[in-house]
Amino acid sequence: MSKNLLVNFNFDQLGDAREYRPPAERVIEGDIVCRNWDVDSAKNDKVRAGVWESTPGVNRSIKGETWEFCMILSGVVELTEDGQSPVVYKAGDCFIMKPGYTGTWRTLETVRKVWIMA
Repeated sequence: MSKNLLVNFNFDQLGDAREYRPPAERVIEGDIVCRNWDVDSAKNDKVRAGVWESTPGVNRSIKGETWEFCMILSGVVELTEDGQSPVVYKAGDCFIMKPGYTGTWRTLETVRKVWIMA
């Protein structure tokens, strides 16, 4: 994490990603592989920012107490909040998942997003 007070998201120099798979109990469809790059954090890691990528598939999305802002850089996803209609997001789209959000996250095309969590 940077000690500078101005931090750039340099997408060409993110470094090594942490690669993982979602918990099996949340996977609905597909062989999902995720990669995450932590870019910075503040407030004793209560506010964090980074870049995330996922291969196609469907999984349960459960935010718990976390607030998350997302900006899609590439790819296409469809989010369906429980009890609501699906919403499709693609490159350039932004959205917020508030604490308590639950639903399905369907990655239609490998997706990359910037995220900020608090």
